[in-house]
Amino acid sequence: MPVYATHRSESEDAIKDRILDTLDVDPTRLKLLHLELTSEPSISAAADKLSHLLQPNSYLHTGFFTGGILYPEKQPSDLDVSKITKVFQINVISHLLLIKHFSRFLPTAQKPDLATPAKWVHVSARVGSISDNARGGWYSYRSSKAALNQVVKTFDLQLQMNKSQAVCVGVHPGTVKTDLSKGYWNSAAKGEIFEPEDAASKLVDVVNALETEQRGKVWDWAGKEIPW
Repeated sequence: MPVYATHRSESEDAIKDRILDTLDVDPTRLKLLHLELTSEPSISAAADKLSHLLQPNSYLHTGFFTGGILYPEKQPSDLDVSKITKVFQINVISHLLLIKHFSRFLPTAQKPDLATPAKWVHVSARVGSISDNARGGWYSYRSSKAALNQVVKTFDLQLQMNKSQAVCVGVHPGTVKTDLSKGYWNSAAKGEIFEPEDAASKLVDVVNALETEQRGKVWDWAGKEIPW
């Protein structure tokens, strides 16, 4: 099964080599698409390129949509309109545009019945839960992830109305050791900080195990539902 990944660097070969360096897989399975999340023309062009690369009657089996940035405001005086705009552009608007341009690759009602539905997955965060918010702070990030959770629910309802053989869910990977969370590794909950490879593996396992009845919700790395 081919794997398609997006990137925003001009060095496609270097990115491909870095991804494949620790994997024992057929390198021809991996295809890269150039995509800039802040540009709808770029998102549209990447979708068009994917359309040309796919074999007839192909469909998206599982898609992870991971774009996210964080500005950790601790109090209202920290809020900056340019940073707020960037957060919502990446954390919410880009996800909406990815739905707009890439959802055509999901299996339709006209496809022969699939054994399991296709999975459309947005990477959200536990801090997007309104009912779970007991600490405050991170105004723009929390708000954007709450908005993304609404996107998950709304798109899943759309898939149901269209009788698509697909479900949409959100996932929370825990605290992953990337540049986004580097300043918070020491304050992460015990047992909830992971290397990127481990986080990805856990999310794949959770998504693979999801049943149709679990659609339209947000799940954490351990397979537990995160409340709205």
